Amino acid sequence: MSESNAIANGLAGAGGGIIAQIITYPLQTVNTRQQTERTIKRNQQSLPTNSTTSPGTLLQIFQVIRTEGWGGLYSGLKPSLLGTAASQGIYYYFYQVFKNKAVAITAARKLKGRGDGTVGMFGWLVVAAIAGSLNVLLTNPIWVLVTRMQTHTQAERKIMEEKKEALRKAASESTIADSTLQDKLDELSSTKPRPYGTIHAANEVYNEAGTVGFWKGVIPALIMVCNPSIQFMIYESSLKHLRAKRAAKKQGDTSISALEVFLVGAIAKLGATVTTYPLQVVKSRLQAKQEIGGSNSLRYSGTFDAVLKMIRYEGITGFYKGMSTKIVQSVFAASVLFMVKEELVKAFINLSDKSKKVASNLSS
Repeated sequence: MSESNAIANGLAGAGGGIIAQIITYPLQTVNTRQQTERTIKRNQQSLPTNSTTSPGTLLQIFQVIRTEGWGGLYSGLKPSLLGTAASQGIYYYFYQVFKNKAVAITAARKLKGRGDGTVGMFGWLVVAAIAGSLNVLLTNPIWVLVTRMQTHTQAERKIMEEKKEALRKAASESTIADSTLQDKLDELSSTKPRPYGTIHAANEVYNEAGTVGFWKGVIPALIMVCNPSIQFMIYESSLKHLRAKRAAKKQGDTSISALEVFLVGAIAKLGATVTTYPLQVVKSRLQAKQEIGGSNSLRYSGTFDAVLKMIRYEGITGFYKGMSTKIVQSVFAASVLFMVKEELVKAFINLSDKSKKVASNLSS
């Protein structure tokens, strides 16, 4: 495959990613809020934090619509679309570039009498890992902003609860009168959340930790490179198996239909998501505003600190919060992405072939 084919895959990946992102974004917003909600174990009730059970996905969607409007489900959509386009474009471009190199290396090895000329599972794993690592390093700042915007209301609510608790404590110590307490509580309850856009999120991150803040969660994100690695290993191997099966049956057409790509993409993403979900939870918690944790015991200074505190105060179940939502969102998004990407690549190739034919006819 040529350099133009790599560009085609990059553009097709970006287009497919944007469409999938728009369709599934409400689920992604709810999932991020589920991941960042801290709920302590029953044997740790001495910690001052909210221990109520989170509502189900559908109920949470309706709650967001009722309290924040439809806009609440699409908080951070603009930077998310930019991130999706950049992420998918970068990933698929480098994936195709290194895939071409892997194919060329195996073909050269076959000429020397080594191997069958096809890239094995480990080869696909390495190709996907390299492309994924470059993607993470280049796009992590965008996803920090998206996470902040998706969880802003959640953080503001927690900050408001802490202010009210401080007022009640002051009232119990008789430092303020009951009538004054109620007035102050009513004033806090009537306070509307301040506007919070991409610039606000960026300023907040920079004021908290400087430039380094934009790479919060990069360590679990880099480890999570194995997610697309596993995904693409399953995807490429499945497609290779399908084509080989049809070739063995001596069918004339060995191409893969859009429905088959959809199903293979769904299976690949499902396997990858279940395997790496705990890392996604840790990454989201590091990127969100730490006030969501309430108590200092549930605020994290880094990846290792987050893992230890989650194990201590929440147990293993804390690493799988919102996983059912994530499975639905990511599997559907990946299926749509793969289907749209393959169709766009086919369209590009057909258009390119027609252009070459026209140019050839004109020159003859």
